[in-house]
Amino acid sequence: MKRVFQMREQGKIKEVGRRALATVPGIERIESKVALIQALIPLGLQAVAEVLAEEVVALAGTRYSRVGGQPGVVRWGRQQGSVYLADQKHPITYPRVRDLAQHTEVPLATYHQLQAPRTADDGLFRKVLLGLSCRNYEACAEAVPGAFGLRPSTVSRRFIRASARHLRTLSERRLEGEEYVALILDGKTFAHDAMVIALGITRQGQKTILGFVQTATENERVCAAFLRELVARGLRVESGLLCIIDGAKGLRKALQTVFGNRAVVQRCQWHKRENVASYLPKTQQAAWRRKLQAAYEQPTYEQAKAALLTLRKELRLLNASAVASLDEGFEETLTLHRLGLFQPLGVSLKTTNCLESLNAQLGQVTDKVDRWRTSDQKQRWVASALLTIEPRLRRIKGYRHLSLLRTALQAEIRRAENREHTHVA
Repeated sequence: MKRVFQMREQGKIKEVGRRALATVPGIERIESKVALIQALIPLGLQAVAEVLAEEVVALAGTRYSRVGGQPGVVRWGRQQGSVYLADQKHPITYPRVRDLAQHTEVPLATYHQLQAPRTADDGLFRKVLLGLSCRNYEACAEAVPGAFGLRPSTVSRRFIRASARHLRTLSERRLEGEEYVALILDGKTFAHDAMVIALGITRQGQKTILGFVQTATENERVCAAFLRELVARGLRVESGLLCIIDGAKGLRKALQTVFGNRAVVQRCQWHKRENVASYLPKTQQAAWRRKLQAAYEQPTYEQAKAALLTLRKELRLLNASAVASLDEGFEETLTLHRLGLFQPLGVSLKTTNCLESLNAQLGQVTDKVDRWRTSDQKQRWVASALLTIEPRLRRIKGYRHLSLLRTALQAEIRRAENREHTHVA
């Protein structure tokens, strides 16, 4: 059974079982969690003291003995200092060691490591990102015995430093080390801006966040510059990429401009279904969503196309605008069908849902911000949230069939090149 500790009077620590702890009224409340932190901080400081003592023995040998240690290295008293634990600064008394031959103090690696502000910044960053405001952090810090407590301005500066590192990490991430077979692109709108996010799918089915760009709309110029940046960072497109998009015209043109026939586009079937249904009376929309969904779920290209064309005839009697919406990008909604890979890969790659799910998690973080002040603030928060979410992303369903997708993409590129040569001739 895992050990659980609670703080007793006069700073004494008592070990208790999980069952006993569960009987405490309101144990799931923040007050109870703070009580646990209060118990664990002294334990952490005790562990630090033990590690420092072990390091001193390795350098200066056992106390009152000539056994062990390094020649000429001796204990040199103790001194007041501080270390970071649980994102907070704690006072300690640490031992000192001196090299008599060199007449210099020998630094203790453990002590200096625990003084590194970056470690504290990253821990504090995670708490702020998860919803603890800079202003409230000070009150929480004061609940921990021995903590110096951090002012809101200090918390803010630390969060800015940590989030700026995450933005640099994402914007400078090299991409040549992986083979990507699919690219999902979609925009996340918040605070009057759109962040176009690129999610790469490797040949092993892993999801990787390639980057994002801030823009007012998903226009061709901005999206094309973003795609060129991905290529400059090492994204390889020579063997083709299945590009899943929602139908934004600017994004579609950008793919054509930058990738040419190396971009094999799969239009999001969910967005297409919703767009078509939106032209119909509300009383009919649910039924038509089911009809369109059933058509797209047909296993082969021929069957899916035939089912959609049948629905098109019905739509002509209801709404010509709905027909026009269905016709726009019609073939690109059936790309996976045409490649013969709808059944093994359709669950993950027929829509932008992989990215929509990521955007939902991103919203859970960014929605905690009451006011956006600068573009830098927005980008730091988005980058930080994306890198925090990324380790939790799972491989796509059907990833074992992605080698077939690579082969199909290459064949599709050859067909496109042959059509171009025939047209020129």
